[in-house]
Amino acid sequence: MKHTSFGQTGLRVSRLCLGTMTFGLQCEEAESFAIMDAAAAGGVDFFDTADVYPLGGELDRVGRTEEIVGAWLKGKRQDFVLATKCVGKMGPKPWDQGMSRKHILAAVDDSLRRLGTDYIDLYQLHGYDPLTPMDEALEALDTVVRAGKARYVGVSNWPAYKVALALGRGEIKALARIDSVQPRYNLLFRAFERDLLPLCEEQGLALIPYNPLAGGFLTGKHDASAAPPAGSRFTLGRAGAFYQTRYWEHQKFETVEALRALATEAGMSLATMAVRWVLSHPAVTAPIVGASKPGQLADSLAAAEAGPLPTDLKAKLDDLTHGWRAVDMER
Repeated sequence: MKHTSFGQTGLRVSRLCLGTMTFGLQCEEAESFAIMDAAAAGGVDFFDTADVYPLGGELDRVGRTEEIVGAWLKGKRQDFVLATKCVGKMGPKPWDQGMSRKHILAAVDDSLRRLGTDYIDLYQLHGYDPLTPMDEALEALDTVVRAGKARYVGVSNWPAYKVALALGRGEIKALARIDSVQPRYNLLFRAFERDLLPLCEEQGLALIPYNPLAGGFLTGKHDASAAPPAGSRFTLGRAGAFYQTRYWEHQKFETVEALRALATEAGMSLATMAVRWVLSHPAVTAPIVGASKPGQLADSLAAAEAGPLPTDLKAKLDDLTHGWRAVDMER
């Protein structure tokens, strides 16, 4: 497994990051441990989670994923770069969510407890909270770093202009710098190529995109003539509906079939080709890959081993999926 610089920091991380949002609902602890074993065996030493996970769970399940990750890391914490996030709803009170100082400082302590560690390598805001002044959130993140509870901070699901504002405000106020961005990015969702990816390149931000396989849609295993299969990302609790809205439509199935033909011609699986395409963008640091079974990581590990795509194949894929650069950002 190759390693790369984490933005303009001195940290180096594996070229793939293991996403853990399936742990605790789509797969229980034993299966989750097996997935982390497989990732580690493949050289992945960068794990990402969030306090609100597992994906699709109700309020009584939030935090379960961090507990599972923490249990697996016991005795080997020093061998992994660990990222987590806050902002999502964690309790019944109005201040149990968002990016207020009150919530961030409580959330980081709760995550440390569940993860069984005294520090988090990368602490991220999981979304943008319009009810909280940006300076308040940035100052709270700075407090977290100065207290030694996090080494670096980043954001996820922020539009480019908010990231740019945060960089400027943080510089003016001499606060801990936002060092990473976590957006959705894959062959079927390329909207951030217009602004966020160029911003990351120019400002030296680590880019750790999620959904490189579009929630499994880009494996090519789904059938347009059938309903989404039970137990898949497209039927998973509260998350199933928005994953169907994102990807489950006729035109995207047509695109997948065209991509499958190119993958066959190139002698690789569709999933490996899709992850290699994400890895080929110069702004990308480490795509976040997930699984509900250990064997599902094989195609992503093969992509990391092979590296970026040949220039001619990448050009074909760029041309075929060009239309997905202009899509509804809210979907």
